[in-house]
Amino acid sequence: MDWPFVLVIVLALGFTYTNGFHDSANAVATSVTTRALTPAIALTMAAVANFSGAFFGSRVAQTVGSGIIAAPVGSTGLLLCAAALIGATSWNLITWRAGLPSSSSHALIGGLGGAAIATGAQVHWTGVWEKVAIPMIVTPLVGAVVAYAVMLAILWGFRRAHPVSVSRGFRLAQTVSASAMAFGHGMQDAAKVSGVIVLALTVSGHRDPGDSSIPWWVIGACAVALSAGTYVGGWRIMRTLGRRIIDLEPPTGFAAEASAAVILYAATALRAPVSTTHAIAAAIIGAGGARNPRGIRWAVTRVIAITWALTFPAAALIAILASGLLRLWT
Repeated sequence: MDWPFVLVIVLALGFTYTNGFHDSANAVATSVTTRALTPAIALTMAAVANFSGAFFGSRVAQTVGSGIIAAPVGSTGLLLCAAALIGATSWNLITWRAGLPSSSSHALIGGLGGAAIATGAQVHWTGVWEKVAIPMIVTPLVGAVVAYAVMLAILWGFRRAHPVSVSRGFRLAQTVSASAMAFGHGMQDAAKVSGVIVLALTVSGHRDPGDSSIPWWVIGACAVALSAGTYVGGWRIMRTLGRRIIDLEPPTGFAAEASAAVILYAATALRAPVSTTHAIAAAIIGAGGARNPRGIRWAVTRVIAITWALTFPAAALIAILASGLLRLWT
């Protein structure tokens, strides 16, 4: 049995599981906080939507599998994949323990970059800039602006309605917006790990390098792992997104979820691996700012921004260390 390849598969599914409980807050934090959904119902809904969305993100998987690095064929390529996954998973666990909403996507890409540097593999810097760095900068800005505009439209459109009726209506609407957000999370995050598994298949000789399709069994395995992790729920990060940034109300939660979902769908269509965490956190700030700018807790947002900035280098550094340890082990 090809044990190095099996190790990469296990690490990939393990990372996907941590991605699920780390990022489950992205889909359900606002709905749970506003009491639109109970935690159990919200997590079940998110798990199902994650699973379904995973089968619609093949464009993103192709970008991660071939547009970021050129992994060498053979054991070195498998070592690269393993080290990248260790770096990304470690950063996920560190930030989950601290209750900080960081990007699992950028942790994975940072891990790939660090592992590539450690093994002497080629990094497609143009692809990293165009498909990762630019979307990383643009996503939070667009998320905040779109959510701000949506919230202003809601405030104007329902300015004469009774507040109790408005809250009740938007609690129901959040069932749809939260589902849409969770579906987008599945499209983006299950696909990224699928790309790494396809990369491992290629460098290990189990797949034709010219074949850019994503096997169904790879997508299905990642979908199951992501859904299982989502169902467990990342309560630490959920509290940060749902309560610590701003006090959420149903209209605000709906505006944030709907705006973030639109951004994820657009990014998937453009093959861009964006961060669901960046999208929803920025949308919460934008929607909250439209309703009550003074209610935003900027000290919390600064800590989150610092965490975002550290994600790439931290995951890359851990991947470099992991690469050295794996070389000694092998």
